[in-house]
Amino acid sequence: MAGQPRGEQAALTRLLFNAMPLHYLIFDTSDNADGTGTWEAMASVRAPQLPAVLAEVQAVLAWAEAHAPGPRGPLDDGGAWDADQHVQTEGDWITVTFTVIGPCAWGEALLAEFMPEDE
Repeated sequence: MAGQPRGEQAALTRLLFNAMPLHYLIFDTSDNADGTGTWEAMASVRAPQLPAVLAEVQAVLAWAEAHAPGPRGPLDDGGAWDADQHVQTEGDWITVTFTVIGPCAWGEALLAEFMPEDE
């Protein structure tokens, strides 16, 4: 998307992200007193569904990076937002845990992009 005018880039970004509604990740939201929020999602699937879950994680990360409110990194170290992903296997089940932290308005915009109210 580099080299495209900003308006075209934003339109392409919307097209790409709107084409991928979340089917596995469901986010729980918690607000912190300092104006930041935490959005946590977990999905437990069997191996055939793992690529779809990881694609959802990557789509959310791509949106977060494209609309970053500042540098990514631990908030205590000067980052504006951060994300963390863990994958754990237990028997036939694989659990993906995904957490995003950042400014409340930014996180709410992220959720609105992937989980429109009309769905």
